[in-house]
Amino acid sequence: MFLKNYEFIAPKRYSYSQVQKMTNSFEVKLGQGGFGSVLNELKGDGEDFINEVASVGSTSHVNIVSLVGYCLEGRRKALIYEFMPNGSLESDLGWEKLHQIAIGIARGIEYLHTGCNTRILHLDIKPHNILLDQDFCPKISDFGLAKLFPNERSMISMPRMRRTPGYIAPELFSRTFGQVSHKSDVYSYGMLILEMVGGRRNIEVEVDHTSEIYFPHWIYKKIASQEEELGLHQIVNTEENETIRKMIIVGLWCIQTNPFSRPTISKVLEMLEDNISSLEIPPKPYIFSPSRSVIQLLPQVQVN
Repeated sequence: MFLKNYEFIAPKRYSYSQVQKMTNSFEVKLGQGGFGSVLNELKGDGEDFINEVASVGSTSHVNIVSLVGYCLEGRRKALIYEFMPNGSLESDLGWEKLHQIAIGIARGIEYLHTGCNTRILHLDIKPHNILLDQDFCPKISDFGLAKLFPNERSMISMPRMRRTPGYIAPELFSRTFGQVSHKSDVYSYGMLILEMVGGRRNIEVEVDHTSEIYFPHWIYKKIASQEEELGLHQIVNTEENETIRKMIIVGLWCIQTNPFSRPTISKVLEMLEDNISSLEIPPKPYIFSPSRSVIQLLPQVQVN
């Protein structure tokens, strides 16, 4: 009924037989998303499917993946996206390229938050949901958990939903941390760029169990103590070192526990494109370590 009523804004509708023909009867699996497999028989509830069509179907931005069309025949559902030949952000890339990708992702989120007629919260920002085109331009994908809300509202109420551990804002765990808002995407973005900088394989540490190192906690101590050597692989010059420091500082601001202490995504863009000398070190957040399933309580500093 929704798709019928909003057919004028929905992308092209394909028959199931057309989808079968395009995918050679689902012979090759290209990937996996929150809604289901890519080029496979898809499973998922109607809400996720409608979310995808209603949200990304009405967007148009260089950093948002384009929804080419969809199929809906009874229980058979499919979403047809533009092809992203370089896969997801989980690929290995150079530091300068990662910085440009971080800026591109922020621009995509800014568009969702401020550039659409109805603002969109993605609520599932993570490396797996960032796809790269032939020029390694990042595009945000997988809108199955997205929420649309009117421009005049700054916060929304919503039931607890499934999310990816490690990227979830604290307020999605418990409302005692605050209300769900556009700052929830900012938190996930902060965790994303810290992951881009500090994948476990990049850390040079003299300990036996690197899997027990929680990167945001580890890197905060280095940044706060003004250590010149960050302990990351393949930093070849001063310019790269400053670029990485900038990404880390921005990421740490984004994962502040109090949503009001986090910058807006527009401010994030400004910080990423500004000189590092203008950036202040953020206060220590309460940090949740998914690898050890503990909450490390660090001093919280009030930010005006």
